[in-house]
Amino acid sequence: MKQRLNLAEAAPDVYRALSQVEGMLRESGLDPLLRHLVKLRASQINGCLFCVDMHAHEALNDGETPDRIFQLPAWRESELFTEAERAALAYTESATRLGEDGVPDEVWDRMAAHFSQREQAALVAVVAMINLWNRIAVPTRARPPARPVPEARAS
Repeated sequence: MKQRLNLAEAAPDVYRALSQVEGMLRESGLDPLLRHLVKLRASQINGCLFCVDMHAHEALNDGETPDRIFQLPAWRESELFTEAERAALAYTESATRLGEDGVPDEVWDRMAAHFSQREQAALVAVVAMINLWNRIAVPTRARPPARPVPEARAS
């Protein structure tokens, strides 16, 4: 599939403003690996190839383990995630899917039990932002960088 539009080229002011928000969120005090996990999980739900690729690689570069990335789609069954991470992932899924009733109280309360109000605000903003990026990248068919295919698969 060919990329339909490059937002950074077509609307550099918009792209720059969104990137500034991302910079602010990196300084929000939320654990960087947790930020990667929630961005990756929302992107998986939204089917955003570009963001799944980017956030998996960024997480690995920042010290996340491959096993946790592999098990992220099945985090409920995995023993590799803390209770705080589980609460953040449950919130992420609920806020990404936004059912008729929004985020249920039990999901919010579980998340709020593990994070300060500042961290809650950062988590809400990070999840909202990744959903915004997904809603840009999916319709425009943003493509991840080309990476070599392992030789065994190349033929």
